[in-house]
Amino acid sequence: MIIEQILNDKGREVITLRADHTLREAARLLDERRIGAVVTLDADGEIVGVLSERDIVRQFAKLGEGALEMPVGQAMTRAVITISAEAPIDQALQLMTDRRIRHLPVVRNNRLTGFVSIGDLVKWKIAETEAEAQAMKSYLSAQF
Repeated sequence: MIIEQILNDKGREVITLRADHTLREAARLLDERRIGAVVTLDADGEIVGVLSERDIVRQFAKLGEGALEMPVGQAMTRAVITISAEAPIDQALQLMTDRRIRHLPVVRNNRLTGFVSIGDLVKWKIAETEAEAQAMKSYLSAQF
């Protein structure tokens, strides 16, 4: 199974923010949309960063409540790790595990086409495992 299949099922909407928004605005958006991260794009639609709940918490721990007025661009992760829409789910899971991240922008031809979380991938992996187990049960039942 590839990332493209997850996007076809869950949708391709990606919540984005500009780098000049505040962490307060970002936190509200994350809460309202019930998501854990947003992508920051430049004027040309290129990915310049990802802001996660962790990024906000780290700034809050360092600066206290004043961090909420900090621009997203100062708190976001700039070294963005992406994955191709054609990549296998196992590759995405391995990348997330190795890099200790929970969200991956999905790109095709260097353009943002979706966003997957560790939860999205685990959900699909469980469904795939259950389908394989059911197929094996059906096969074994037919044999006896």
